[in-house]
Amino acid sequence: MAAITASMVGELRARTDAPMMECKKALTEAEGDLARAEEILRVKLGNKAGKAASRITAEGIVATAVVAGNGALIEVNCETDFVSKNDAFLAFVNALAGLVAEHNPADVAALSALPLSQEGFGPTVEDVRKG
Repeated sequence: MAAITASMVGELRARTDAPMMECKKALTEAEGDLARAEEILRVKLGNKAGKAASRITAEGIVATAVVAGNGALIEVNCETDFVSKNDAFLAFVNALAGLVAEHNPADVAALSALPLSQEGFGPTVEDVRKG
């Protein structure tokens, strides 16, 4: 049986966005084979991912920013009012508004690739979003 290392778990988590313990279990079941572990997670967590995607994000905030004469108005939604009032969430949304005003990304994918570091997460917006 192959030894499961933290870097293997991290790589599988990065590929699948699955919880860390689920990644470790899948790697153990797959005897260290990343491709097989990824397939195991897809089968095992497929329904959970579908449920998460269908949940309504009815809370959130709107933020504005003006940088060098360019303005941005963005809305970022979340599932609960607790998150929408959280200082880290508010800082994240305000930082996003500043990035949009400064860089004028073409779409959400372009925004996600922009550099951002917050509370030890980063180096991109997508990395901070995933936390």
